[in-house]
This record gives sequence, structure tokens and C-alpha cells, in this order.
Amino acid sequence: MAGAAHCSLQAKRLLLDPKFEGYKLSLEPLACYQLGLDAAVAEVKLRDDQYTLDHMRAFGMYNYLHLDSWYQDNVYYVDQFGRVMNVSVTLDTALQKPREVFRLPTDLTAYDNRLCASIHFSSSTWVTLSDGTGRLFLIKSGKRGNSASEKWEIVFNEELGSPFIIAHSVSFVKSDTHSVAVLLLRVEKDELDTKGSGFHITLEWVTIAEINKEGDHRFEIFKRRVLQGKSVPHYAAIEPSGDGLMIVSYKPFTFMEDEDNKLEEENDDAKATNEKKDPLYYWQQTEDDVTITVHIPQGITKDDIKVRFSPDNICVTLKDQPPLMEGKLYSSVDHESCTWIIKDNSSLEISLIKKNEGPRWPELIIGDTRGEFIMDSSQCSEIAENLMHLTSEVMNPNPEKENPPCNAQELEECDAFLEDSASLCRFDGDTLKVTHVINLGSNQYLFSVVVDPREMPCFCLRHDVDALLWQPHSDQPENMWEHIATFNALGYVQASKTDKKFMACAPDYSYAALCECLRRVFIYRQPTPLSTVLYNRKEGRQVGQVAKQLVATLEANDPILGFQATSERLFVLTTKTLFLIKVNPGN
Repeated sequence: MAGAAHCSLQAKRLLLDPKFEGYKLSLEPLACYQLGLDAAVAEVKLRDDQYTLDHMRAFGMYNYLHLDSWYQDNVYYVDQFGRVMNVSVTLDTALQKPREVFRLPTDLTAYDNRLCASIHFSSSTWVTLSDGTGRLFLIKSGKRGNSASEKWEIVFNEELGSPFIIAHSVSFVKSDTHSVAVLLLRVEKDELDTKGSGFHITLEWVTIAEINKEGDHRFEIFKRRVLQGKSVPHYAAIEPSGDGLMIVSYKPFTFMEDEDNKLEEENDDAKATNEKKDPLYYWQQTEDDVTITVHIPQGITKDDIKVRFSPDNICVTLKDQPPLMEGKLYSSVDHESCTWIIKDNSSLEISLIKKNEGPRWPELIIGDTRGEFIMDSSQCSEIAENLMHLTSEVMNPNPEKENPPCNAQELEECDAFLEDSASLCRFDGDTLKVTHVINLGSNQYLFSVVVDPREMPCFCLRHDVDALLWQPHSDQPENMWEHIATFNALGYVQASKTDKKFMACAPDYSYAALCECLRRVFIYRQPTPLSTVLYNRKEGRQVGQVAKQLVATLEANDPILGFQATSERLFVLTTKTLFLIKVNPGN
């Protein structure tokens, strides 16, 4: 990940509620409707050779219910006959019967090593579909959710190797060419891995482009790229423009390149190492000033040197050459007091007077890495002395202190989670290199949700006890990940639900929900103002708003296979039944 920008997620303080008092269990009844399915859902159980945690995460915990984010009153599933079935909600009390919109042309029962069929809605009129045998379908669907205009038509159909599931897809137009980019997830046997699980994960990024030759319109594979890693990604999504890819994973992913590219890259790295040069300049600083030393070639006189000072910038030029140093200074200077001299006819010494005395500069010119900072011994001693109180040679030297050090043994069991640390990486589609990386540390990944189908999916992370929702903006480098909503204490609450299977939230952030493997669904509403007067007995003060927890118990003995949330309702899929839970009243 050399060369990648190391970033951090900036939470918005206005979206945090440090005075949140918890959820109050509400006994108000939830309207729950159910619809019997014509045929059972095409569930594919794990085989004996799919025994790893990665197999369970990728396929055993697969969400068989697909919400059409472009038309949110529509959900889809694939039944045991290979039919893609649509359920459209017009009135909660009058659910329409499942309607067949497409039938897979292959006989799925004939394949022993198939995976579950997967669907992703690339746009309002395009769908990507996998039958679980290794075949990818690109489908033009027309306007979905309307039986009159919805007609699924195959425009691309190709075998792409070993079985996979579709992780994500986008439809975009670039240079007047319509393309669909698809992300395919596989868990493959790794013969070289003798110490680990014996498997690795691949993400294949396939771009299918529309070709127009002499009036013949057809779609062909334009580009195939493969990333490999050692853990199933929590989140993987292609940018709406098709230019990049974002992945949240416990272990890193890297692009697998062919031998020619690999050799070329190794030669470039070796060349870059050989061409490594001495620093262009050296600089020192005190609380009052900054001193810069630049080596100058022989024969350069005072008349050949031009140094321009301004309150925030510096520019150094030798003769008529391009600027030797130029850019914005880390902090402002008193430019009228700045000076420069030539020392020993071999170096240029520049003195900058800081406008704000005291603060140390971490860099001289913002973004310029060609210089080297030199710290004198007195500054090293001062820094060591300032940090002395933070270190000790003894473990927990003063346990009776009023504020003792953190003790991991005091953490509750539900606060621990399997993975030590995950990372969020952004890959560039052209260079195939990581451009941005965020170490998520203890910010546990919880779930993803589509808030705006024209944007990338949002992801929800645990921050302390809360759950924060982040919206990626691939077209905004200065604000690439925006904190858009907070679900108070949800990070802590969900950790106690040991049987949880799926998590989701409403696209309008009005509630979050999770379901267990069987029957129970928990709903957590955002705090709302009270219509009656309520007092906190302990503190004797009036409570202005309250957050409610609701529990729904489904009348089903079959395991939950799918779970989706819209702003008004929850959809829960079991083997033979689709449940609809009314959470919010309609607009």
C-alpha cells in the first residue's frame, strides 16, 4: 500500500448524542402480514467441503431476498424451480401474489457444486444475475415494479469459470459507450496455503461494454481484473463512474497481474530504488523561526538566485530554470522579515520568521516530500521529557490511582469481536493500486444499506457504543466518506444479540433492525418527542424524547433466509413465507 493516502473517518459531532438514555421497550403492536410462496426459496446449503468461516460468511449467511432500491416497494427472490419471483407492495393489507419475471435457462438440480443464485440491480432498467453455476447474465428489464413495462430480456450470457455470487454491479456511460461493471465473489481452494484455511478469496471485476458494429448492437466483455485476499470482504462496491473500487475487509486484497505486468512493475520499482536521490533541501526550526539549507551548483552567483516571500508561500529559482522550491508553507510567516544568504559559495540559507510563535511545523511546504527535517539534540530531549509521563517500565505501576489505566479484563464479553482490525481501501481502476486506506481499528463493521441507488452503498460501523452510517462519495476527494446518520447505542445493543443473522436500517434513518436466525425481529426507532409528560425518577427531570425498541415474533418455524428494510416496512423471507412488518406509516 505504498503511496496510498492514509485517511481517517471524521464523525460529525452534531449527529452524536452523548446524553442518549437508552431504548424503552414498547408493547405497541406491529402490523404483520404474511404471504405464502408458490414454491420454496432456492436455498443452497453448505457442502462438507465448504467448512471454513469464509464459506459461512459468503454463502451460509447469504441474504436470499433482494430489494430493488430503484423501486423500493419491490422485492425479488429465486425459487427452487429457477424462477425469479417478484413481490410488489401496493397495499400492506393486500399483498400481490409472487409474479414470475424471469426463468433461469439452466437446470440447477443437475449441478452438484453450485452456489446460490444471486441478483443485483445495476440501474433502474438493468439487472445482473448469476445462476450459481459460474454463468453471468446481463438483463435489460425495462421499468421494474410494473407488470406492464417490466420485461426481462437477456442481452449477455457467458460462462465465467468457477461458481460465484454477485457482490455488486453498476451501469454507467463513458465516452458515449454504455457499460456494466460487475463484482464477482469466489472462495477458492489454495494449494499453496498449508498453514491457513487452505482457501483464498477472489473478487473478479468484470466490465461488459456495448459494442456497435455496422448497426449490430451487442455486449462483450471489455475488461477482466482479479483481486485476491484471505478473508471474505465485509463490503465491496464499484464506484458509480466505474473508475474505482472500495473494499472493507479484515485482511488486505491485491490485484493479481499477469507475468509481463508483474515483471514490468518489478523493473519500475528497482529503477525507482536506484534513482533515489539525496534530499533537495534540509530544514530546522525553533519556536520562532525556520532555517532552510539548499545545495546550489558551482558558478551560481547572488544575481542568479531569486527568492520570493509571501505570508503563506515561498518560491526559489536559480537562473532561468523552473522553480527549485515552490509551494504553500505549512503556516504563515512574517514575509518582510525573512532573509536569505549564500554560505561558502555552495549552499543557500533561507531564514523564515514564524508569524505564530510556538507550534512546531510537521512539514515545511505542504505536500512536498523532497526535503528532510533535522532535529537538534536539545529538541529530542525536550520531546522525550514531555512524553515521560505516558510511559513506564512497570505494568500498571499505580493501580490505586484515581483514574487507573484501562484494563481489558473489565470489558464485557459482548464488547469483544472476532477480528482485531479491518481496513477500508479504495482501488484505482486504471493503475490497480490502492489510493486511499483507512485503518478501522476497533470500529467493527455492522451492515451496509443503499440510501440513494445512484450513489455507492453506505456502510455502518460501530464507534464506541453507537453505530455510525457512512456514505462514500467517490467524486469528492475532500469528503470521500461522509457521516450521515447515527443509531444511538446500537453498536452495544447488537453485540448482545448472539443469535443475530441480518442487520438493516431504513434509507431515511428512521429506524434500524436486526433479526435472529429464527422468528424474532428487533426494531430500534430513532428518538422522537413525547406527546405526554414523562419524568426521570432518579434525576427528577422531565424527559423530552424517547427511543423505542419493538419486538416482532414471526409465526414460522423455518429459518430466516432474507431480510430487507425500506422507510415504511420490513420484509422477512423464510423458506416458504414472505412476512411484511409495518414499521412506519406511509407518506
